[in-house]
Amino acid sequence: MKDIKNSKNHVDSQNLIDNWQQVNKQVAQACEHAEKQAESVTLLAVSKTKPADMIAILAQQGQRHFGENYLQEAIEKITTLKEQSKGEAIVWHYIGSIQRNKTRDIAEHFDWVQTVERDIIAKRLNDQRPAEMPPLNVLIQVNIDDEDSKSGCLPTQLPELITVVKGYERLTLRGLMIIPAKADTDAFGRTKQLFDDIKHAHPELNGWDTLSMGMSGDMGEAISNGSTMVRVGTAIFGARAL
Repeated sequence: MKDIKNSKNHVDSQNLIDNWQQVNKQVAQACEHAEKQAESVTLLAVSKTKPADMIAILAQQGQRHFGENYLQEAIEKITTLKEQSKGEAIVWHYIGSIQRNKTRDIAEHFDWVQTVERDIIAKRLNDQRPAEMPPLNVLIQVNIDDEDSKSGCLPTQLPELITVVKGYERLTLRGLMIIPAKADTDAFGRTKQLFDDIKHAHPELNGWDTLSMGMSGDMGEAISNGSTMVRVGTAIFGARAL
């Protein structure tokens, strides 16, 4: 990964593009190794703490999906890019923790939410999704390793939560998202089994097609275990701003 000069006045566009192209190449190679079509895995560029200019550069190169963790920062970038007519093709994913007082802004500004873990959050997103917008795509975050430091519902809580969420008209339930323990070696496989079991148990979930797992250091393993979306930040944008 090449370092990117990132100040208010200068972004090294070529290094940013080079990094992005290298990550795309790595995704394609992982897909080839797993005997999958490269198009079957979506690259989500995690742009938290990075300026709108960097997002615009990659959007012009063809990157469509961007993930944000911090709500107010994200809204500013979304608004700025729309005003500049540079954000029309961008698909925005909210991948941060969700508090009740954040749901309205999330429902009004994002295309996807990957961190739904409780019914009350899903219900508020559903109720607050503007009628003129398409249904909000949601993933259920699973705390696959039952870590106290991680958000997400437990695997045993999934059946009840899915039954509730699939009934919300303003939400489209698309799949699962995990952040596994670093020391874990089979979290991806166990999550893929959960994903497949749910698909078998709920054939009415026509949109059930997304398994968001894998980041810069483990996306190859995640793809080989069935990931359809990898979340990559530092390898594209450089170190996070302090």
